[in-house]
Amino acid sequence: MLYHVRHVTTYEYATRVTASQHVMRLRPRLTDNQVCASSEVAIEPSPGRRTARDDYFGNRMELVTLDEPHDKLVIDARSIVRVSRRRPRDIEMTAAWDTIGDTLSTARHDAEIEAAQFMFDTPLTRAERDLLRYAEDDFTPGRPVALAARDLMHRVRRDIKYKPGVTDASTPVDKVFELEAGVCQDQSHVMLAVLRARGIAARYVSGYLMTRPPPGRPKLQGADQSHAWVGVWCPPLGWIDFDPTNGILPDDEHITLAYGRDYADISPISGIMLGGGEHEVEVGVDVAPVEEANAA
Repeated sequence: MLYHVRHVTTYEYATRVTASQHVMRLRPRLTDNQVCASSEVAIEPSPGRRTARDDYFGNRMELVTLDEPHDKLVIDARSIVRVSRRRPRDIEMTAAWDTIGDTLSTARHDAEIEAAQFMFDTPLTRAERDLLRYAEDDFTPGRPVALAARDLMHRVRRDIKYKPGVTDASTPVDKVFELEAGVCQDQSHVMLAVLRARGIAARYVSGYLMTRPPPGRPKLQGADQSHAWVGVWCPPLGWIDFDPTNGILPDDEHITLAYGRDYADISPISGIMLGGGEHEVEVGVDVAPVEEANAA
């Protein structure tokens, strides 16, 4: 499937910003099942300096400096992405979950070495509660890791209700457990925390999800959204993605933007500014098959 993706972020500042620097991860990455055919990011006002490189995790990253005073900033990212993802079969043939930690602790192959860096806690996935007791029925000895991860995904979806507005980008998993609510970012962080507590490599995936309007109604501009889900290392199949918000294994309606250990590693836009005071942020995301986008 070929998609047109547009991600517009608008900052309105209470007072003038005299200078700012930003890090952006807004260009969909190359994966085994995804190719970014084109991508451009327009910035207004135009930055004085702009450089691009890959970050530690291989995501395309841009660093921009704005030295022109401004009270509004608009970042408009547009990409054409081809996705050919299919949900994996034979997940019952994956390795036992309780062998993953030992295998990765002595990793020698490049793929295993890469996976091993996603075994460890981060500030957003570290928990004080006993995570080994949570979902222990899903992790019986010798059970295939993909089956255990699938059941954990469904458990997190049941236990952590999707409820916007109760958390923010810095909410740790202990607080999410306490609230029993959050958004896709929080549900993914909980799933990551549980998997890593059991020695399983798991990574945070940011991206977009194609959404469809109710029958008979037009699709609203900005109705799509940034999304997050979890990738789990499941040898011999490699990485398998799980979406705890929707309780599904992602297919070609999930568009990958970046990989990291948690949200803080790969937030789409971050930065620092001189001045500005209080500010409001508006984000709009549109995802459409290319033929529909061209017809609009």
